Amino acid sequence: MSSDPASPLVTLSVREHIAVLTLDNGPVNVMSIPLARRLGELVDVCAAEPEIRAVILTAAGERAFCAGSDITEFPELQAPGAAVERKLRVQNEILCTLAELPKPTVAALQGLAYGGGLELALCCDLIVAEEQVSIALPETNLGVFPSSGGTYRTARRSTAARAKELIFLAEPISARTAAEWGLVNRVVPRGEALSTALEMGRRLVTRPPRALALAKRLVDEAHAFSDREMVARSLRASDEAFSSAECAEGTRAFLEHRSPQFHPETALGGPASQSPPQDRTAGGDTPP
Repeated sequence: MSSDPASPLVTLSVREHIAVLTLDNGPVNVMSIPLARRLGELVDVCAAEPEIRAVILTAAGERAFCAGSDITEFPELQAPGAAVERKLRVQNEILCTLAELPKPTVAALQGLAYGGGLELALCCDLIVAEEQVSIALPETNLGVFPSSGGTYRTARRSTAARAKELIFLAEPISARTAAEWGLVNRVVPRGEALSTALEMGRRLVTRPPRALALAKRLVDEAHAFSDREMVARSLRASDEAFSSAECAEGTRAFLEHRSPQFHPETALGGPASQSPPQDRTAGGDTPP
């Protein structure tokens, strides 16, 4: 659990339409039940706020992004049904909500991501990892397996063979190996994960929100349906995109030789704010 009872566990700051969620459960940001619930509350805030157009997930400290589940909770979870009802059901629901967020998400890994930490990062669309970072799914060392999406999200993002290697052998791999396996998008020098993620966020908030949300949904559905069903889904989404205000603005901008000015639309959680967002924080005093 957190070494500091007063720790906010997860903080939220918003700047330039970018929300930064920071895990803060020292010393290694373990995924405790209270942390998962706090994360879920803040993901809901990110979903509901139209001024938020991209989300970055990072962590306090240099040692770990998230070292996995809080093992001190395990003795109370070993009766039949206890782990599912007390921890895993709600934790999976929270991670699914993050994964399904219709806004682009980026995980910035400044330290190791083990077990639940990797499962959490895999819910994000893009992952940036510093070169010294290692990742692992070591749950089989405890007689269990990744129970919050690590099995299928790892296999979807990489391959079934790579997922089995991570889970069966429980051995850490480097950030560069993770990139070669398709689990990480970019590897950056030490100390640059958050700044790189923020730069990506600044780029993402200039993109058309509706088009990104539609494309994200189709990519995430890629392995769930047949080709013909995916064609049907893609055509429905394409009709929505082509008839949107975003397409009209993008077309006008192209013909007028200027950069398009895209704004949030009601499909992403409500009408666009008419005033610029103010820098603010929730659960912390200092924005990133």
